[in-house]
Amino acid sequence: MTDLLNISPRDKAEILAQALPYIRRFHGKTLVIKYGGNAMTDPELQADFAEDVVLLKLVGMNPVVVHGGGPQIEAALSRLGKKGQFIQGMRVTDAETMEVVEWVLAGEVQQDIVGLINQAGGKAVGLTGRDGGLIRAQKLKLVDSSDPTKEHDVGQVGEIVSIDPGVVKALQDDQFIPVISPIGFGEANESYNINADVVAGKLATVLRAEKLVLLTNTPGVLDKSGKLLTDLTAREIDELFADGTISGGMLPKISGALDAAKSGVNSVHIIDGRVPHAMLLEILTDQAYGTMIRSH
Repeated sequence: MTDLLNISPRDKAEILAQALPYIRRFHGKTLVIKYGGNAMTDPELQADFAEDVVLLKLVGMNPVVVHGGGPQIEAALSRLGKKGQFIQGMRVTDAETMEVVEWVLAGEVQQDIVGLINQAGGKAVGLTGRDGGLIRAQKLKLVDSSDPTKEHDVGQVGEIVSIDPGVVKALQDDQFIPVISPIGFGEANESYNINADVVAGKLATVLRAEKLVLLTNTPGVLDKSGKLLTDLTAREIDELFADGTISGGMLPKISGALDAAKSGVNSVHIIDGRVPHAMLLEILTDQAYGTMIRSH
């Protein structure tokens, strides 16, 4: 890596000036950012992420952070002697697991992120789906991928019924950065664990976000030979599903991204959270640091 201290002031000014068209284009626009993977567990990448979010807010954009916490939930469950079980990429969530999910996501993880953003000079506020009636959910009916007549019971895993973005908008308008845990509530005030990619995609749609940014542990969407596909349309993504190029853990990520792209979010970016400042590079430069899915 080049020594950043040795960049001449003129070059620094040039670099900043190159970001201007992007700052102008996205000023006042909402960006929904799904924060997960290594960017979330490596201390240096955590600090980079927090700085990126604060910078985007200070230049006039409205970042909204939705976070996951798979590894942290796994660690907490194993401390209790519980083994995580997954069906088709969904965590089976009994009542005890749900309690753990709530205190890990809404307690530990969310508050860590809020603290990091505040430390970097922002004003973050933590929310769950309960706050302001943000995410109404119901029990997810998980249909078997090979036998459509069979349903799996994955416990308190939810699907979104509706999102009321009022609380998020109120915070945004007041210079705050919302940090949202993907927990919804049902008719009887029961809690539901919801896939964070799905929450981010749905929230981006409801907020009419300019961009949905998903930080992951892969460079983006890869073709069958492992080459990065930097620019895709929603239709091309459908073809990649059909021929099996996209599978496994990428499925929920991409299907949420695809829904958002088809529902009016201008672009969805799947970017490598292991790259320092990947988010700034993707949003404020013309260099591709991941896969961009355009709505059309």
